[in-house]
Amino acid sequence: MIKDKDKFLSILLISPSILAVLIFIYGFIGWTIRVSLSKWKGLNPDFTWNGLNNYISLFSDPRFLVDIRNTLIFTTVFVIGSIILGFLMAVMLDQGLQGEGFFRSLFLFPMAISYIVTGVVWRWLMNPATGARTSGFNLLFSYLHLDFLQNAWHTTPTWGIAAIALAAIWQMSGYTMALYLAGLRAIPIELREAAQIDGANSFQIYRYIMIPLLAPVTLSALIILGHMSLKVFDLIIAVAGKQLPLDVPAIYMWQTTFDGLFYGRGAAISILLLISVAVLIIPYIRYTLKTETQE
Repeated sequence: MIKDKDKFLSILLISPSILAVLIFIYGFIGWTIRVSLSKWKGLNPDFTWNGLNNYISLFSDPRFLVDIRNTLIFTTVFVIGSIILGFLMAVMLDQGLQGEGFFRSLFLFPMAISYIVTGVVWRWLMNPATGARTSGFNLLFSYLHLDFLQNAWHTTPTWGIAAIALAAIWQMSGYTMALYLAGLRAIPIELREAAQIDGANSFQIYRYIMIPLLAPVTLSALIILGHMSLKVFDLIIAVAGKQLPLDVPAIYMWQTTFDGLFYGRGAAISILLLISVAVLIIPYIRYTLKTETQE
């Protein structure tokens, strides 16, 4: 009887949270799906059935194809850059560096800054102007007599989105460093000592022992950074504003829905974003639950 009462009280305690999740997450997802299947355009709701036409038209839309290309470029540069830089910083801190606490805080600090602030700062750093108006990196390269490194940064055709990914790498590499550092500290010291006794140098220890054992950390970093890159919005707006060469699905969705009032198409873009994130997150959650069950 007491157990039943405790069970009832437990369910009663979490029921407001469950109800809020059902309404404000899954309910709104369902509502968005319904809107994406309608012809709603304009301020007046129009739920006339439109089937999958909003989705089909997107894949024949040149702008949406540019968005996909930009997302792939941004994701590739951002994820690979953050993982490599974060791993190198973690390895450096793992050497027993004096003042480790200071450097760990220094590397993590950018993560505490919003993408808007990061974008404003990097807009100045990546100022494409030359001559008397030169600033940021281009001015630094000029002082160092490295003029050949000066470039147009995010205004470069086709690859400008990769320059914006540099700002995202600066902000999130510290987080990746924290993941790898925790993973390195969890590896038993006996494995390193045994490898050293066998004659392995530091590079071989990391190449054949540490990196393979850090595979779960790398997978987590890939999933976390990957889903963040798919939803990027505020960083691009803060750096460059709304420009077609730097367009991504989130910006297209915002402009289509709130500027163009084409709610049906905007909802379709948001559902495609949700699906792309779910493709990353759901397999990872299943893998994590399976691993925990086996342990």
